[in-house]
Amino acid sequence: MKTFLFVLAFVLCLSVQAKVKNVLLIVSDDLKADAVGCYGNKLAQTPHLDQLAKEGTLFRNAYCQGTVCKPSRASFMRGRRQGDKGITWGEHFLKNGFSSTRVGKIFHMRVPGDIIAGTDGADVAACWSAKYNMPGKEAHTPGNYACLNLNKFTTKLEGRQSTKMPYRMFVTVDYVGDGSDQPDWKAATKSIQLLKDLKKDDKPFFLATGLVRPHYPNVAPEQYFARYPYKEMPLPYVPSDDWDDMPKSAVSRSNSKQYGIDKYPDNQRKMWAGYLATVTFMDEQVGRILKTLKELGLDQETAVFFTSDHGYLLGEHHFWQKGNLREEVTRVPLIMRVPGGKSGVSSSVVELVDLFPTACEATGLPIPQGVEGKSLLPVLVNPEATVKQAAFSFVGKGTSMRTSNWAYMKYGDGSEELYDMKKDPKQFVNLAQSTQHAEALQSLRKQFRIARK
Repeated sequence: MKTFLFVLAFVLCLSVQAKVKNVLLIVSDDLKADAVGCYGNKLAQTPHLDQLAKEGTLFRNAYCQGTVCKPSRASFMRGRRQGDKGITWGEHFLKNGFSSTRVGKIFHMRVPGDIIAGTDGADVAACWSAKYNMPGKEAHTPGNYACLNLNKFTTKLEGRQSTKMPYRMFVTVDYVGDGSDQPDWKAATKSIQLLKDLKKDDKPFFLATGLVRPHYPNVAPEQYFARYPYKEMPLPYVPSDDWDDMPKSAVSRSNSKQYGIDKYPDNQRKMWAGYLATVTFMDEQVGRILKTLKELGLDQETAVFFTSDHGYLLGEHHFWQKGNLREEVTRVPLIMRVPGGKSGVSSSVVELVDLFPTACEATGLPIPQGVEGKSLLPVLVNPEATVKQAAFSFVGKGTSMRTSNWAYMKYGDGSEELYDMKKDPKQFVNLAQSTQHAEALQSLRKQFRIARK
């Protein structure tokens, strides 16, 4: 029976390879998995991502490796967990006869700095045969500006915080307009134009479109904010003793005590409203791209990957933004649709470093030496399949290992965290000191040491 299943999987993988000519990668920025409708958020309006999930494979347990923008993007663009060495997607595809085009933010760009300036940031020029930046005014967009941790509201352009921390990460702007002035609308429009050109060219292509929302500042036309009345936004539950069993190394520097937004519960709700408003705006841009892909008939020969560089915190554990090992940060949305694949939901633990080898195998290209990820093509033809037992995420001297049942964190000072993700998915009870879980802890320590060698 096992032999039959192996042969069947092999045949199905070959069927995908026969159909996939191109790869479309769409990367959102700072998008937490649980802010998307198909991941269970009942408030989020993300019909286009939800439809993509219905047509493809939704990965429930996908994890980033870097927990801030630059290392995460360097990681998945090379298929390596850490470091910026190794061949990139684009270089590999170019060497194998593909065009390779970037629209917007794929490698790290400072948001909003590089977006306002229209500059490349930490881009790798050798990755692309063509590249296009999508500038925008960001927090300087005329409209209703709010700096929510300072409780500042104004329509004036003077004195707006745009690039200085910590203020920029609590900024929303809603305004009168159709959104065509925003970087993500521009990125979608450029991608649509390129798809039409690529269709005529009839050459295999790798098109990478990077969207900057819902990354702060949360800027969108007022009609998107209107969909999310802030008074209806629930705040995440945080136990009063939440930090008591956390090691000092696990307490995020981006927290409510430091930035003071806890003083304004309504402003916390406005943060959620602004975040979801820009998620919906971003989703519509994804929909525009996918609509064109279908209209051109390219969906029949193009693998589509959608993900984010990492997740985000909006007050969970009284933490904000990213750069730590909490589940809200390490877990990312990941949806893949490949011609010849099978739609469904996968519970397999996977990593963003798996994207590069998946793109290679789907298009029949060899996987370069040094790539640490594993191809997810077996899961795309059978959502019940599993390709790995653990996913790793990194921040500073801390490392998280996520298995199907456990989250284990080890920090540079030797401190540890252990969470039973079946019973405690919000990670409220650290079991690292629990005698009842000593055996599980020892087993995970061993798995961690072996995997990290």
